[in-house]
Amino acid sequence: MGSFNIQGGNELHGEIIPQGAKNEALQVICGVLLTSDPVTINNVPQIRDVVKLIQLLEDMGVKVDRLNAHDYRFTANNVNLSYLETKSFKEQASALRGSVMVLGPMLGRFGIAKLPKPGGDKIGRRRLDTHFIGFQKLGAKFNFDHKNSFYSVTATKLKGQYMLLEEASVTGTANIVMAAVLAEGITQIYNAACEPYLQQLCKMLVGMGAKIKGIGSNMLIVEGIEELHGTNHTVLPDMIEIGSFIGLAAMTQSALTIKNVKFQELGIIPKIFGRMGIQMHLEGDDIVIPQQDHYEIDSYIDGSIMTISDAPWPGFTPDLLSIVLVVATQAKGTVLVHQKMFESRLFFVDKLIEMGAQIILCDPHRATVIGLDRKSPLRGINMTSPDIRAGVSLLIAALSAKGTSVIHNVEQIDRGYQYIDERLNAIGAVIERKD
Repeated sequence: MGSFNIQGGNELHGEIIPQGAKNEALQVICGVLLTSDPVTINNVPQIRDVVKLIQLLEDMGVKVDRLNAHDYRFTANNVNLSYLETKSFKEQASALRGSVMVLGPMLGRFGIAKLPKPGGDKIGRRRLDTHFIGFQKLGAKFNFDHKNSFYSVTATKLKGQYMLLEEASVTGTANIVMAAVLAEGITQIYNAACEPYLQQLCKMLVGMGAKIKGIGSNMLIVEGIEELHGTNHTVLPDMIEIGSFIGLAAMTQSALTIKNVKFQELGIIPKIFGRMGIQMHLEGDDIVIPQQDHYEIDSYIDGSIMTISDAPWPGFTPDLLSIVLVVATQAKGTVLVHQKMFESRLFFVDKLIEMGAQIILCDPHRATVIGLDRKSPLRGINMTSPDIRAGVSLLIAALSAKGTSVIHNVEQIDRGYQYIDERLNAIGAVIERKD
């Protein structure tokens, strides 16, 4: 288990370039299974989950050519369906959450898809009902082997249907869309997710010849076609990493420039951090954050305490609530952080309290943060990263703290942030990796 030794209290400075979006990459990489033609994907982040997914596809028979550090060409003209029955497939697919995205394209193109219960962050229940109910609506037969925790779906020919999703699941919507693009007839998906990741997947599929209307809305209309062809696709910069860097600049009192952010795709994220009191402005497509000694949390018009909560797009992404919570610890003012979508994502606040933060954990979903206004800096401690987003939040807290901190289980952070120690050290951080 790897660790970070972090010397806190250093002011950072300079420019940083966000990586390709993790959540988009996991979707579009699985999308290559829909065609036998080559598909080139650019700006692929070199993070643990993505690298593992690429290896899984390669072991399934997809030819993978790494063109340079972040660009790949995938050719799925020789997919080995029998590999789905192997012990190796079960071990690989169960080790990462992103493996769930192979279901839709495999079902759509080959009429069969299997998957062990996928891994990922331990952040509460993450049900897959939306995926499988959608497949069943398209005509697939579903089976779950309780003894071996193995899912399977099969279909002779999928047929388009109208469906109203019970939840606007991003991965659920993506899987249903990928199954529907090769189905017979028209599929209407209402209450569809419309996150930029899903929009990007749809745009890539359209580039492959798919017929999809309503991209960016909560009603997707997919007209099935016989086959798809190859395309060239570029992954967006990771909006979660961009939000993390905004919070990092505020917490460490640093002046940072975040390069090439695709600002129009960030939605409400800059506004939420602005309401936390963080100053920033746009220069071209770069977010420039000046050095701030203090920042003050906004309140509602009537003077009541502001609540920041997560919601499906275009609401605020749940992946950045842990960053908001950490940023609030050194702000002036009070905020209620309401994590609606996951049950266990706030359980890392005990580490922040041990570091000196004033936080009341109201229940598994809500935490009230009373900002210290830098009158009392956080102090370095020894801690363990429970998941990707909590891990990077603790890293930001440690970089702002007085003294030395140790974070164990940094493999969790590596799952979502590429070379994060090297990139932050390049702008003034002091992080030493211990394996």
